[in-house]
Amino acid sequence: MTHEHPALAAGRVAVITGASSGIGLAAARRFASLGLKLCLADLSEEALKRAADEVGAKDVLTVATDVSKLEQVQALKEKVYATFGEVAVLMNNAGTAPGGGPWDHIDRWRKVLEVNLWGVINGVQTFAPAMLAQKTAGAIVNTGSKQGITCPPGDTAYNVSKAGVKVMTEALAHSLRNEEGARITAHLLVPGSTFTGMTSRGRSEKPAGAWTPDQVIDMLVEGMGKGDFYILCPDNEVTRETDNRRIQWAAGDIVENRPALSRWHPDHKDAFERFLRRS
Repeated sequence: MTHEHPALAAGRVAVITGASSGIGLAAARRFASLGLKLCLADLSEEALKRAADEVGAKDVLTVATDVSKLEQVQALKEKVYATFGEVAVLMNNAGTAPGGGPWDHIDRWRKVLEVNLWGVINGVQTFAPAMLAQKTAGAIVNTGSKQGITCPPGDTAYNVSKAGVKVMTEALAHSLRNEEGARITAHLLVPGSTFTGMTSRGRSEKPAGAWTPDQVIDMLVEGMGKGDFYILCPDNEVTRETDNRRIQWAAGDIVENRPALSRWHPDHKDAFERFLRRS
């Protein structure tokens, strides 16, 4: 049986951004069920109030926050520490889409990078020093994406933002484990296809292939307990084995000097399919 991460203990405090829906709300429900106190952050006061009612935690603070603005994230930190006196879990989860392709939608590029990447940077820069100073067990979870690892064609801005989150979180994990006396772990949450407000595109019913946010959080809690850094979620259509193959092929583009994104290149389509089927 997997043990719970020591930061996920009753009476400790979790801060979640993007907390009013999707994966953030599912995390809030789970952390509340474990007895944690919660600070929920999102853009809308109204949505946060609904989320606070839904999670059913005894102690819930809500703070309307635009994570792309450093001063608002700093204000969030001040409120959490003034209310609860500590933070055990920071979950930088707020995200937005769509962005754009290499030469279009520059306005959306800026928004996606400011929320998805700068939101995480702002969160880590603001909270990590205070969490380190506590000398207690803690965890920082950043929500990434498979699109930041295999970088499929389509929404380049989103891919860039999530690739940045991956690199930032890897460096965070390295720095934390080299900080004397630190008891804080870092984790990169990498959901598969997940049915949320952001991914629904107006659909009200979950596609058969998608996971629910609760399934993603099940895997997050289990992975944190095992000490996993990469918490790479499958879904109902894509297995871990398929993910592994796709990631290996993407890395192979550099090693083999293939064209960029060769998985989607007509000259390499058949070779990729054969690689995927290899046992």
